[in-house]
Amino acid sequence: MTIYAHPADTITNCGGALARHADAGDEIHALILTHGGRIHPNVYAQEWRKEHPDEHVLAAGLADIAANKRRELERAAEIIGIHDLVLLDHDDTMSTVHEDVVEEVAEQIVLVRPDVVVADYPQNAVQSASSHTIATMTALAAIDRAASYLKNLDGHEEVNVRQVFFTGLPVCAPDALSVYGLRNDTFIDITPVVGRKIAAVDCFVSQGYDGAFARKVVESNNGEFGRAAGVNFAEGYVRHRNETHALFPVTSAAMQVDPLTRHVAYSQVSLREAYPVASHSA
Repeated sequence: MTIYAHPADTITNCGGALARHADAGDEIHALILTHGGRIHPNVYAQEWRKEHPDEHVLAAGLADIAANKRRELERAAEIIGIHDLVLLDHDDTMSTVHEDVVEEVAEQIVLVRPDVVVADYPQNAVQSASSHTIATMTALAAIDRAASYLKNLDGHEEVNVRQVFFTGLPVCAPDALSVYGLRNDTFIDITPVVGRKIAAVDCFVSQGYDGAFARKVVESNNGEFGRAAGVNFAEGYVRHRNETHALFPVTSAAMQVDPLTRHVAYSQVSLREAYPVASHSA
């Protein structure tokens, strides 16, 4: 289950990992707190700046913009393999944690009963830095609330999320020791599904994410995570909870990689050639 502030966040942050889980047969649910109508209004803002703007675009209200973003997310979700979308449609000016929204999210957690939740890295848990921070603080509060339900009082049993992964730690990919004393400690190889992630990001035309930007963000962000992970493209995550193992864990990727030549192996894919920008895209 993913819990993010805006419609595009689930795709740009963890779309590759979700696609791999979908291919593995896992059920994926995406919960979006806001309608996203005010964030990244590129197509609309660019049209409004013109001397003779398109009257249809000029007349678009918040509900029209939000509805269009929902359709874009629906198309992207189909490409990735997300089973279920829930948009709570709160305004994306949200700047504080609200108890009623925490309860809404907790109710969704009870319905889905996820093993894993993925959310934005909370840049500062006590500062309303952005709606992304608020969305994650809301999610964490909801996870705790869902774990405290009692069947005789609340009508359903508690739900315990096993692990939370944070995305978007605001530092360089391999090492986050320069900020908050944390580092990305989990990488997902998205090379096999990188084309689907690009196609999904291409769906967000209203935000100007299609075309060149979709390829740039995957090349730069997922390419750098890939360099750190020793693969062509990866997504980096921070685990919220400790993990316990009977033996020292060593991944199959670590056992198989050739340290001498891995820099050559992870430099093989050219996104601009493999997934060219469509002629109608920006």
